[in-house]
Amino acid sequence: MTTRKAVALRYATLALAAALVFWWIAAAATAPGVPPLDGRIREGVHALATPGLTRAVRAVTQLGGSLVLWPLGGFVVLWLARHGRGREAGLFVLIVLGGNLLDEGMKLMFHRLRPEPFFGYPKPFTYSFPSGHAFVSPCFYLTLAEIALAPAVPRARRMCAWGAAILLVAAIGFSRVYLGVHYPSDVAGGYAGAAAWMCAVRASGLLRVR
Repeated sequence: MTTRKAVALRYATLALAAALVFWWIAAAATAPGVPPLDGRIREGVHALATPGLTRAVRAVTQLGGSLVLWPLGGFVVLWLARHGRGREAGLFVLIVLGGNLLDEGMKLMFHRLRPEPFFGYPKPFTYSFPSGHAFVSPCFYLTLAEIALAPAVPRARRMCAWGAAILLVAAIGFSRVYLGVHYPSDVAGGYAGAAAWMCAVRASGLLRVR
């Protein structure tokens, strides 16, 4: 088996595994009632609340929302295109827009109602499962870390970019539970769905930017 085929098979396997995890979470999350683990984690996270943390979390959560991602995404696409990296710009659009469409489709499929938010935070009008912030932010920030850096950037800097992206995505997911606009299983489902989608793109061979 060639190296390329082996890599494709590995990512296809990971995509399938992540998809199975997603459907397992979905089955638990959309059963009648609130899963006990969701309730316990939600209460535990809420117990951490302080005024300062709430202000910080309100700011962090915006980094996974459309008011930040779409303008920033437009800038990224234009920057890549201007530097002769049109293919990477197209891949970025495919992964982020595809992730957003998948998330919206899943929300309509599962119809899970939102929990009541904390701290007077406005209740989003969309359904709860999966979390759009948790689905789209990995697609955005992890893909950005993958393709935005020039090929000559040292490996250490690449790893730092990946680490920063992962921490940011984790903080955004935490913010949705902290603010009470999602159950923890919504966030876990968003992450699993994003992993399945991104691994599927890799398995297809499209994401070969070097």
